[in-house]
Amino acid sequence: MSRRRLLGTAGAAAAVTAVSACGEPPDPQEIRRGHVVGQVDEVPEGGGAVFSQSKLVVTQPEKGEYKAFSASCTHGGCTVQEVEDEVIRCLCHGSEFDITSGEPVTGPAQEPLEPFTVTIDGEDIILD
Repeated sequence: MSRRRLLGTAGAAAAVTAVSACGEPPDPQEIRRGHVVGQVDEVPEGGGAVFSQSKLVVTQPEKGEYKAFSASCTHGGCTVQEVEDEVIRCLCHGSEFDITSGEPVTGPAQEPLEPFTVTIDGEDIILD
């Protein structure tokens, strides 16, 4: 093995080790735990709202009942864009999810959105 190739291989191994040591950055939801992600007046009854900074979609299937899900579509990873007609919609490929369970109702997504819990404190929606 040439000296150049040996040094190149050693450098690549060091880079892989450095990346492994740092690990993956935390999910946006993990950073927001315990923080306000939105206001209750932003989430209509029978609908919901996408909070892109937190990568969450919060729904209110029935008056005073709030649900939260990851805003990352389980089909292709796009951020869901809207909540209408009691479904969460991803406009990238047309997947739709139930606002109560996060289960897919229209494909191509086959897996439900990841659920999260929220607490209501006055007007604040706080990610647990």
